[in-house]
Amino acid sequence: MTRWWRNIAAGLLIAAVTISWIGAASAQTLRVGLAEDPDILDPTLARTYVGRIVFAALCDKLVDIGPELEIMPQLATEWQWTDGNKGLVLKLRPGVKFQDGEPFDAAAVKFNIERHLSMPGSNRKAEISAVTGAEVIDDQTVKLVLSAPYAPLLAQLTDRAGMMVSPKAAQAAGEHFGSHPVCAGPFKFVERVAQDRIVLERFADYWDKDNIKLDRIVYLPIPDPTVRLANLRSGGLDLMERVAATDLDTVRKDARLKLSTITGLGYTGITINLANGERSKTPLGQDARVRQALELSIDRDAINQVVFSGEFQPGNQWVAPSNPYYIKELPIPGRDVAKAKALLAAATAPKPVVELMAVNNPEALQTAQVIQAMAQESGFDIHIKAIATWPTTH
Repeated sequence: MTRWWRNIAAGLLIAAVTISWIGAASAQTLRVGLAEDPDILDPTLARTYVGRIVFAALCDKLVDIGPELEIMPQLATEWQWTDGNKGLVLKLRPGVKFQDGEPFDAAAVKFNIERHLSMPGSNRKAEISAVTGAEVIDDQTVKLVLSAPYAPLLAQLTDRAGMMVSPKAAQAAGEHFGSHPVCAGPFKFVERVAQDRIVLERFADYWDKDNIKLDRIVYLPIPDPTVRLANLRSGGLDLMERVAATDLDTVRKDARLKLSTITGLGYTGITINLANGERSKTPLGQDARVRQALELSIDRDAINQVVFSGEFQPGNQWVAPSNPYYIKELPIPGRDVAKAKALLAAATAPKPVVELMAVNNPEALQTAQVIQAMAQESGFDIHIKAIATWPTTH
């Protein structure tokens, strides 16, 4: 089985695009248009990309990440590796409260880490699997104990693995916590109407409340990018995420709108099932030559031009080619249909059948169709399966 991550194909790096309506600056309520409706609002269980956007206002993390990928303080103000990098000691910010008034302290961190590791269905367990537990040193100091050194741990704590929920609220709500989350962020949960809106309001006791200028945030899931943009242009939204590449020219010509773009870490690619049950027992899942043939069938530059109007940056790694961490010795492979056919012949799989999952939106489906046509020239028989939204833990 193959899987799409967001909109693009085979490691094509995306330019994150956000548009705001200039007339919204004085508003006390910020209306944000989302491309999908997030899944459960529980940091331990959540998977969707758009969920992160809501969590940014709802749930502070132990540490944050800056534009140059530097680790920055948030709920933890200092950190130090100990015990041969098998211990991470975190100094916590004093005076922080959860949105139910409960204090944020080392015991709360211990609870959250153990919840990530032990809760059924946890999507954080794999992210921090090197952590075996947490030790309370004092109210404002906690130590994460690791089974082995694990360099990505701090980076993981800048996302949902580092989000802290109220132990009291989580224990009281049990499996229903995601329906009324309680965190330590600048905005607290008010209500959610599925496929319609998520409403947050300013938390009066937030530790950095002087820098919070809004009273309320309303997130509105509007899957169709054309409808989302129309709402923004009419003043029904103040901000939207992920404008369609084909609409960028329209946006740039509208003096009322402000466009923000960045080539970042948000890559999209085809994820292949290699060892997960019966569905992995296919030529694509079992033979590296078939996977290489699929790679050689795809022209990333053509996808970028045809589907995304040349707005995005093709790539083949987890960072863009312009990033200092990009491995230049492994450049983007060019399309080579003849070599792809030869690989399929050598693998005795001249016409492998592949199911390709794609989000049910115009860009994702068009991208899948372009890949389908490209791969067909090499001999692949790709069946596209449209899904409602993207579950992702990355």
